[in-house]
Amino acid sequence: MTGPTDIHAYLAAFDDIPGTRVFTAKRARQGYQLNQFAMSLMKPENRERWKADERKYLEDWKLSDEQREALLARDYNRLLDLGGNVYFLAKLFSTDGLSFAQAVSTMTDMSFEEYTRMMVGGGRSPEGQRSIKEGR
Repeated sequence: MTGPTDIHAYLAAFDDIPGTRVFTAKRARQGYQLNQFAMSLMKPENRERWKADERKYLEDWKLSDEQREALLARDYNRLLDLGGNVYFLAKLFSTDGLSFAQAVSTMTDMSFEEYTRMMVGGGRSPEGQRSIKEGR
């Protein structure tokens, strides 16, 4: 990039990529407590507390109501929208007994088997919608 750049316009362009949530500084700030919660699940005693009473365990964290509900619903796409980082959320997947691929497949409109076939076949096609704004 040359010349002056409006960083906000530059970062806003990432929101135009269908199905993609870029983990920006803004999302990092928004999701700090959410990601700290996820990291807490690295400790066996915290995983046990979480599994015993999820709502009670969430009382220890300064999360928004939306973040709490998305966690309880395991709405991973919403968690990403609310500042979650997929690599931190992997601690939640693992605690639930899901592989990374199993969890990520729930973020698509595909079954796990379809998702696996797509990934083994080289991943998502670059053909298709490339811009939300432009509908192309």
